[in-house]
Amino acid sequence: MSPRDGGTGPTAVLVIAKEPVPGRVKTRLTPPYTPHQAAELARAALHDTLWAVRAMPARRRVVVLDGRPGAWLPDGFEVRPQCAGGLDERLAAAFADSPGPTLLLGMDTPQITPQLLAPALELDAWQDCDAWFGPAEDGGFWALGLAQPDPRLLRGVPMSTPHTGASQRARLLAAGLRVRDLPPLRDVDTAADAGAVAAAAPGGRFAATLARLTAVAGR
Repeated sequence: MSPRDGGTGPTAVLVIAKEPVPGRVKTRLTPPYTPHQAAELARAALHDTLWAVRAMPARRRVVVLDGRPGAWLPDGFEVRPQCAGGLDERLAAAFADSPGPTLLLGMDTPQITPQLLAPALELDAWQDCDAWFGPAEDGGFWALGLAQPDPRLLRGVPMSTPHTGASQRARLLAAGLRVRDLPPLRDVDTAADAGAVAAAAPGGRFAATLARLTAVAGR
């Protein structure tokens, strides 16, 4: 079955992603999983994320990619390479290349759905709103939307810390932006995260892949 095209909307949706290559993705899943198994889980998470985005109303759908596109990439997406530098610089550059209202997502939350993100993608999503913010349970953030993308809103924000989300949200508020929040979600970083996310979205490829790998390993 092909992914359903969600049609057009006022907002561009970017997915910042890494090519699912063993040893380069989901390294915190090893152990208990091997690098190849971790890459399988990364590929499954990317699949579920992109199919969800494919079904969302969007002006553009873009994968901002570290690596090369492969068979995991469905139709309907533009591909742009990530720039060099730290995560804050890469996120800032992704926004800088996307004029107009833009929502950026990662590939670590395969439990996302079009319904979950509907408030940030509707025709009136940016009425009396300058930014959408999706906090992650580990202290980061899984979604960031900007009505007028400005890379200065991200550069210098400390990434991959327990306070990254709070720091980023504070940066938005300090710039005088009107911020609306999306529900908090759990990122897939560890094996425990993987189990919790699979339980939250049992019908996805990520959950099926995790169940298969767990059965093979006899865990």
